Amino acid sequence: MSSASPALSHLVFFTLVDNSAENVEHLIQECQTYLDDHPGLKYFAVGRLNVDLSRPVNDKSFNVSLITVFEDRAAHDAYQVAPRHLEFIERNKASWKQVRVFDSDLAGN
Repeated sequence: MSSASPALSHLVFFTLVDNSAENVEHLIQECQTYLDDHPGLKYFAVGRLNVDLSRPVNDKSFNVSLITVFEDRAAHDAYQVAPRHLEFIERNKASWKQVRVFDSDLAGN
C-alpha cells in the first residue's frame, strides 16, 4: 500500500439568487479567472446545469458546477486560503443562494 496522500476531489455546486443566463455565465467566467491554474491543481472544469437530463436521480438544484481535483490534501488546503480563491468568494458570495461542497479522497491515485 502506498503512503502517498491520495488526490482530492473538490466539487462545488452553486445555486444563484438570480439564475438568469447572464448571471450563470458571469459566475462561470469568474471561476475560470480566479479558480483555475492553482499550484497542485490536476483537473479543473466549470459548467452549467444540463436541463435536458431529467432522470429521477438527476439533482437539478444548482446552476453552476465546479469540478477540481488536487494532487493531494496539502494542495487543496493551500488553495482554500490562496488570495485568488478568497477574492473569488468576496466578489461573488452575494450572488449565491446556496453553495454545496463535496470533498473526497480519490481511490487509485
